[in-house]
Amino acid sequence: MKKILLLIISAVMATLASAQKFVGGDISLLPTYEEHGANYMDKDGRKITNMLTFLKEQGLNTMRVRLFVDPSKATDEAKGQGVRQNLDYVKAFGKRIKDAGLNFMLDFHYSDTWADPSQQTTPDLFIRVNTPVWEYIYYYTKEALQTLVDAGATPDFIQTGNEISFGMLWDACKVTPNNSWNAYLDTNWDFFSTALKNASRACREVCPEAKIIIHTEQCANNPTLDVAFFKRIQDNEVDYDIIGVSYYPYFKGPVSNLDKGLSQMEKNFPDKKIMIVETGCGYHYMVGDKDKQYYPLTYEGQRKFTADLITMLNDHQKVTGLFWWFLEANEYGLNWATQRVTDGWYNASLFDNETGRALPALYELKNFLNGETSIDAINREPLTNNHIWYTLDGRRLSGKPSAKGLYIYDGRKVVKNQ
Repeated sequence: MKKILLLIISAVMATLASAQKFVGGDISLLPTYEEHGANYMDKDGRKITNMLTFLKEQGLNTMRVRLFVDPSKATDEAKGQGVRQNLDYVKAFGKRIKDAGLNFMLDFHYSDTWADPSQQTTPDLFIRVNTPVWEYIYYYTKEALQTLVDAGATPDFIQTGNEISFGMLWDACKVTPNNSWNAYLDTNWDFFSTALKNASRACREVCPEAKIIIHTEQCANNPTLDVAFFKRIQDNEVDYDIIGVSYYPYFKGPVSNLDKGLSQMEKNFPDKKIMIVETGCGYHYMVGDKDKQYYPLTYEGQRKFTADLITMLNDHQKVTGLFWWFLEANEYGLNWATQRVTDGWYNASLFDNETGRALPALYELKNFLNGETSIDAINREPLTNNHIWYTLDGRRLSGKPSAKGLYIYDGRKVVKNQ
């Protein structure tokens, strides 16, 4: 009996460990804002003297930083938008993040400038070497990671590419949807999958404990294509751990769109965790498409979006990460003639450019980890006959779960097998 009990405890602990959740944001420009003298304050107007410590105190546990190959070769426009994170920059900042007791997510752009669905420009270095880009990516990735490890900035999560729904290292590894945008043409898939496999191989060799993320952005607006993408990845035996997606309501539609897309991903790839590695919502001036402003452009509107998003995400057992993009944008206190960081305000950050104060949505993010979605919720409520479903790590579900697995219902463990 004792042996059986130990096995049960071990299984439950393993389940809890695998269900650990991560919340934070992309704060790639924070060192630059600090260097230029931006004035960050909490919601009550108290000066923040250590941003990483402050974010950790708000319940955030993971920070994301992008890496360009040689951002000095980017256009002036791109530099004005925040393209500056070379390896030295990321090495120093990554160590700060780790020393602060936070997890570090590294976002390889594999470009000298922005990499996204509209551009995946091959970096100059990859063009100059006498090696195919899908092979050279291994050597570049391995060298960059080794530099970070040696500096005490070992990543905990590694994105091998940024928003690569249409491939990367264009044109050699560019992939194209068919005319119906529900599947992909065969063009370049061998080269693209080889590039991803080589990037993953470098990650496993240098950072064997890190989790590899493959990041796309079609989940909310075209989940059929996103499923087709990851099926091709699966068919080509690409090694990775986590499906990463971007979701901006002002581009991709309401939260319900993402909800449906995540259900499709969970159904088709039940062995993979999912993370929202980029999201955001405006708090003042309009960001994105005029016809997709689903929340008022106010502090409360941004907070309500965050709360609604978290409520929905906590119904998805496989979703273990939530990250706000450009969390740190804050031009308050800067002289734009001499000190500005970007060429235009981004009004979907979690600090107000006009006051420097942290916004209510920032304080909402911790609810992805706890509050009514934690084990505390089970402890506060009677477990018998309450007709509420929970995951084993204490996340309260709004209804009967759709995914197979082990749950708690009416105070009993229940196996859902269909």
